[in-house]
Amino acid sequence: MEPQEVAEVLNRPLSRELLARDLTRLAYVAKDGTPRSIPIAFSWNGAEVVLCTTKNAPKLPSLRANPMVALTIDTESHPPKILLVRGRAELDYVDGIPQEYLEINGSYEMTAEQRVEWEAEIRSLYVEGMVRIVVTPTWAKLIDFETTLPSAVEELVRRRARAEANAG
Repeated sequence: MEPQEVAEVLNRPLSRELLARDLTRLAYVAKDGTPRSIPIAFSWNGAEVVLCTTKNAPKLPSLRANPMVALTIDTESHPPKILLVRGRAELDYVDGIPQEYLEINGSYEMTAEQRVEWEAEIRSLYVEGMVRIVVTPTWAKLIDFETTLPSAVEELVRRRARAEANAG
């Protein structure tokens, strides 16, 4: 997919709405060669998806060995709205807590008091810093089940239309 095609998909209003959510599923190939898909908080900065994790996270050696990843951001209502993204993960080891991590968790429902307690806990836990996993999208597809469908379903719709045209 060309970069301008990826940007066009990601700039659609529904894509921007999904990119403002809290949680994505990160798919990658684990060290043992098997697939993994994990829920993880993220932020979108307009060009990259940023995920944050501990410096000792088991996914990091896997991402160093094979940085190709896929992300799924979706809704829970019917019909589901789904944004699929593929890209390459770059690992950025940082001291302290990345601002993106604090912003990611800013949308969780917390009272002001809970927020202060949460942030104090985070700062005491991640004293060795964190890793920013930065994914630059190289492919994207938006599925809303109204104007866009999964490619296999699109094919079935085309087949049905051909069959109906040939029968009539």
